[in-house]
Amino acid sequence: MPPHLPSRDDQGRLRLNRGERLTTVERIVMLAFLAVLVAFDILNAVFTPEAGLTGPVLSATATAVFILYLWWPATATAVLGLVFALSVSAGKEGAVLFAAAIAAGMVLRLGATALVLSYAGGFLVATGVVAFVGDGQSVNVGVYLVVAAVAGAIGFALRLASARGERLEQQLAERAEQERQAVLAERRWIAGELHDSIAHHLTVVSLHVQLLDDPSARAESQDAIRIAARKAMADLRFVIDLADDGPRSAVHSGDLATAIAEASGEIEAAGHTVRTEGAPDDARIPRMAEIVLARIVRESTTNILKYAGHGDVVIRVETDDDTVALTMLSPLAETPRKDVPSSGTGLNRMAERVIGASGDFATGAEGQQWRVSARLPVI
Repeated sequence: MPPHLPSRDDQGRLRLNRGERLTTVERIVMLAFLAVLVAFDILNAVFTPEAGLTGPVLSATATAVFILYLWWPATATAVLGLVFALSVSAGKEGAVLFAAAIAAGMVLRLGATALVLSYAGGFLVATGVVAFVGDGQSVNVGVYLVVAAVAGAIGFALRLASARGERLEQQLAERAEQERQAVLAERRWIAGELHDSIAHHLTVVSLHVQLLDDPSARAESQDAIRIAARKAMADLRFVIDLADDGPRSAVHSGDLATAIAEASGEIEAAGHTVRTEGAPDDARIPRMAEIVLARIVRESTTNILKYAGHGDVVIRVETDDDTVALTMLSPLAETPRKDVPSSGTGLNRMAERVIGASGDFATGAEGQQWRVSARLPVI
């Protein structure tokens, strides 16, 4: 059983439960912006010495903490809290609280849910501390809250945009992979068509070429070679048309009765007696099953012409209300033929066709005969 895959809604919730990372462009922009702010704090300390160094130093330190957000948001938030605590003891908490409000954007952009909640709680506590420091005089912290809300909204919007971009990239990658798989499937299909069609006709030609030296069989073999060559050319043009995305008028009908009739003629021309049983044109046989069985008849005929020994060949079609079964029996050769190469592709493709149509397929020796059987549902 395949593992459960999360839906898009589940994936969206999972994204909020884990941290994010800035892109390279975002890091460069942030570093440039922070460098400007730190430089501004330094210049402020240099040109306004009468204001003291504590405020500018704490402000520059809080700004520098933002560099940690580029890689470690949780650590940066903790360090920022420590800097705020130092600023309270020095009476310069306003500047650091403003930096903490700006940090809301970074937390919402990068932090997991736990960090976001921790930051929100800590920021509210910090604003409460600032509101009632000194001699009990209240400070309007509304500005800090507004800045934090705006910065957080911007950070969350950037997070959504980043997530949307990642989903788009993933969709494009999946679409490219689907197109690649479709191309590979089409290539495999074309290769299978070449094997099923051209290999069959070449087998017929190879068999009858060996009979040309026999005067009694020469005329019949010449006709068989001529017919096989013509069919091979027609099938080759069909495959080329498919590869070129050309007209589909040459598509094979997949008629089972016609396939059996052609197979019988080719097998009899090779010196065998063919006995057909059943009704291949039974109206209960569905179109898909007929196409699959017609291809199995052709491939099995190729193997019979290659490997069968002397004796009768039986082609049997049995149909009932539930299934249609094809059985082909051919005599085993007393001595295996070694002059005809085989890759085993034909048997594999026959099995793939039948199994792909929810059927059963089997081959093997049965006494002195080789049996090929396929059974497909008719409903």
